[in-house]
Amino acid sequence: MAELAGWGNFYVIVGGAAGALIGLQFVVITLIAERPVVAGQELAGSAFATPTIVHLGAVLLLSAVVCAPLRGVTGIGIFWGLLGTAGIVYEVIVVRRMRTQSVYKPQFEDWLFHVLLPFAAYAALAGSAIATRTSLPDAMFGAGAAALLLLFVGIHNAWDAVTYHIFSRSHDQG
Repeated sequence: MAELAGWGNFYVIVGGAAGALIGLQFVVITLIAERPVVAGQELAGSAFATPTIVHLGAVLLLSAVVCAPLRGVTGIGIFWGLLGTAGIVYEVIVVRRMRTQSVYKPQFEDWLFHVLLPFAAYAALAGSAIATRTSLPDAMFGAGAAALLLLFVGIHNAWDAVTYHIFSRSHDQG
């Protein structure tokens, strides 16, 4: 499909990075699994750790679908719309989880990287689905920007989680 020809390398790189980061997250979780569990920690994990895997998984899935040998952009547009909408709904769930957990008080940076930026990325993806009907080049750039934003959000959030567990939690136990 000529419209997607120039995007193959982009999505291979972004999808590969997302897949690698998902694997590294599992390694980190395994390494810190021996630490004592704090009451309510599972709620904090579902508010802060799980969304990172979901966003990186969305990037991996998005990359795989765009690189798949499909005919026409209609199917890709529908997929973008579904993934964007599902992501927006998921962000509502993340907000609820962040508010109900009591292990950690979210700061502005947490709201920015766990809610606002992912919401913007999923909204851009849903908007790109609509744009496929009128301006395919703009839709491609919108979807690419959404994938890249979710990747960088995932990188930030993974790093933030690791540093929290290394610096904050290790001082609490020492």
